[in-house]
Amino acid sequence: MTAPLGSGFPAPSASATTQRHGRTFFRRAQSWALWTRIAVWTGLLVIAITYVPVIWLGVMSFSGQPLSGIPNPLTLRWYQEMLSDTRWASPLWASVGLGALVGLCCMVVATAVGRAIPRLERRGGVLLLAFLPMFVPGLTMGAALFLFLRSYFELRLGLWSVFFGHLVWALPFALLLVLVLAARFDHRLLEAASDLGASAFQRFWHIEFPIMRPAVIGAGLFGFLLSCNELPRSLFLRGTSTSLPVFQWAQASSHQSMVPITFALATIIFAVTIPLMGGFFWFLFARLERND
Repeated sequence: MTAPLGSGFPAPSASATTQRHGRTFFRRAQSWALWTRIAVWTGLLVIAITYVPVIWLGVMSFSGQPLSGIPNPLTLRWYQEMLSDTRWASPLWASVGLGALVGLCCMVVATAVGRAIPRLERRGGVLLLAFLPMFVPGLTMGAALFLFLRSYFELRLGLWSVFFGHLVWALPFALLLVLVLAARFDHRLLEAASDLGASAFQRFWHIEFPIMRPAVIGAGLFGFLLSCNELPRSLFLRGTSTSLPVFQWAQASSHQSMVPITFALATIIFAVTIPLMGGFFWFLFARLERND
């Protein structure tokens, strides 16, 4: 190959250009492989930080001296004491009932609001107001709701006020989950069904709901889990009622002798919850893959 006219240097050969591109590609591949390894090890580290303490808690629940951090000698003493002292049963069922009610309300309200927001022309302000409770600290929201309900209206606090606080906390997360699918929904399907004579309920039940079902179920699940684990707002709004997180916090903070029993109770809850949630998500994603 000859150099172009007016050039004092010979043109690079095709083999030299190929080698240069090959070296560039090799360096990029090495860099990509390095970042991939970093990402993988970072993810494994996060998983370890998440699950190793929980697994170690389960191990220490069988220890004769759990507060020492030494899993020896092994014993079932704390589980026996937990079964004989059933003060935790009432808070547990209160939390389950509250979680179920909050989850149900999240499913209904998030579905109704999530369907309506994409149809609005100016929805920025609505989205801001809807998602703002996600960023308000729990203690701040709990104190504000306490003043609003107890001091201003002189209402007696109880499980109903805890339910209200949990709903305010969980609803934005449920709404966000529904909006992910609602914003991508093709409304031409509804227009076609309307042209064929379908009613509003038929359009929702036979077209919208089957497509949005994973988000609706996920909204209910988020509401249930967030309610069952909520503590800061419950401390202000519970009155004389007690949920399971409040009970565990009170036992751990004021009665050191109850801490091992709390370890045993937390281990049982973890051992029951994880398989149930894992089975639910496996069933849900398996259905999504079959539908695809």
